[in-house]
Amino acid sequence: MVRSVGVEEELLLVDSRTGEPRALSTAVLAAAARDPRSDEEVFESELQRQQLEFATSPQTVMGDLGEEIRRCRAEAARLAEGLDASVAALATSPLPVSPTIGTGERHQWLKEHFGLTAQEQLTSGCHVHVSVESDEEGVAVLDRIRPWLPVLLAMSANSPFWQGEESGYASYRNRVWGRWPSAGPVEIFGSADRYHEQVADMVASGVLRDEGMIYFDARLSASYPTVEIRVADVCLDASTTVLLATLIRALVETAARQWRDGEPPARHGVALLRLAVWRAARSGLEDELIHPETMRPAPAEAVVRALFDHVRDALEDSGDLLPAQDALAGLLKTGTGSRIQRDLLARTGSLREVVAECVRLTRS
Repeated sequence: MVRSVGVEEELLLVDSRTGEPRALSTAVLAAAARDPRSDEEVFESELQRQQLEFATSPQTVMGDLGEEIRRCRAEAARLAEGLDASVAALATSPLPVSPTIGTGERHQWLKEHFGLTAQEQLTSGCHVHVSVESDEEGVAVLDRIRPWLPVLLAMSANSPFWQGEESGYASYRNRVWGRWPSAGPVEIFGSADRYHEQVADMVASGVLRDEGMIYFDARLSASYPTVEIRVADVCLDASTTVLLATLIRALVETAARQWRDGEPPARHGVALLRLAVWRAARSGLEDELIHPETMRPAPAEAVVRALFDHVRDALEDSGDLLPAQDALAGLLKTGTGSRIQRDLLARTGSLREVVAECVRLTRS
């Protein structure tokens, strides 16, 4: 049976004229509730009011998933337009911004307890949910996909600018997100019991408010029978989101097969995985990455193709091999959102123009 996939994307709300982020999530959600054409349950607010999140329904056909992502983006844009705003699939704002934390109890708790870490946390990610048969299978998957997650980050990199400045990173969102104490790579758990014990201990420490603050790069979903891969930036082009979802589903299926066949996970330590994540955030696809099998530097394209080869059988079995090959060729040719943003700045000399073009690309 083909596993179902769902996607959550966080979008930036920006002024239609200036491109500056605007704290309009509450107003957009209210507009969705009033509009009979809109499915208000699709959209949610985020920590910062300059963001809007949507979630797709579970899909088994990647073409259907792509259509739903584009439909949700278009609907978000339509709702924002009524407020003289736009949406942009940007993982950080290229222009300077003073983020506005939501007024809800949870958001205010985060503000009080985490200070600038929460205040400055205006970052937009892409979360991919893939169905699993049990927590035991899910944890076995988490244990086996760990070294491949930095490759997904590199492919999604879409945040080169921070507060109006060049960050030097392809995914500066990853560096900002990593300030949370529960974020990043994790150890091998070995069993569902050990995973849940670790999560319970982390919450019991008092540092985290609840299980919702388990910000691992990949985790068991607390709400759905899925593994949730959270490492990626929101992607500028919806086709890149679909490619990531396709590869992630194949990665989950490959890991589950390895587990059933008794193949143990790679024993790479968390320290090495953190270096691999840093390298991916720094370079995107523009330089070397750390190869997940050898933990040594290798050209980014070679590492991406190694991921593709690793999941090839699962791609063939789901019927996704040829579409994924085409999408990957397109990504390697045009580059990540980070590269596109930098090229736009080089051509126009204006971060406002970068935002304006990214607004257009978000809907195209």
